[in-house]
Amino acid sequence: MTLRRTKKTRRAMTAAAITTGLVLAVAGCGGGDDGGDDSKKENTSSGATENGQGGDEKEPEEQQSQPSDEVLSEVKGEESITLTVKSATRDEGGFVTVSGTVTNNGSRFFTAANWRGEERELNKNGSSVAGANLVDGKGKKRYLVLRDTEGRCLCTKFTGGVKPGQTNDWYAQFPAPPEGTSEVTFQVGAMPPAPIEISEGE
Repeated sequence: MTLRRTKKTRRAMTAAAITTGLVLAVAGCGGGDDGGDDSKKENTSSGATENGQGGDEKEPEEQQSQPSDEVLSEVKGEESITLTVKSATRDEGGFVTVSGTVTNNGSRFFTAANWRGEERELNKNGSSVAGANLVDGKGKKRYLVLRDTEGRCLCTKFTGGVKPGQTNDWYAQFPAPPEGTSEVTFQVGAMPPAPIEISEGE
């Protein structure tokens, strides 16, 4: 009787232990999966909502509109050249600085040979705007490009010329017309006269 009871007791304990182990294992697996999935779902959902809301609420950044280049005057003439004047500013030093661009729309190099002027003093200023001038029609005066003591102009020199399809910047400085005179005409070489307005420097 004792042996039978002992065996039955052992079997019952073993069965109970196995059953308990299985229950715990199933509970552990089930709880871990559910908890992990819920947590992940919550986190994912929360993150997506935050990111989505953040993206939706953000307004596109305002792009700073770049001011378009102001053009005072533009003329077309010799050798398919386009001359553009973009600024003419009166400076405190008693001179006016005129600047712009030259575009070669032709198929050959533009050397600006007759833009240097006919004066002997300007012979060293080849491929430049040394021969340009400002004309004050009302005051009936003409202002030539300023030069240094060696006859070099205070202006741009197109070293090597302007290639076909190329656009080059240029500038030239002139004695300033009297205060109150703002409307003048810029002319160089055989290009048509370009009416411009002088603005006061800051």
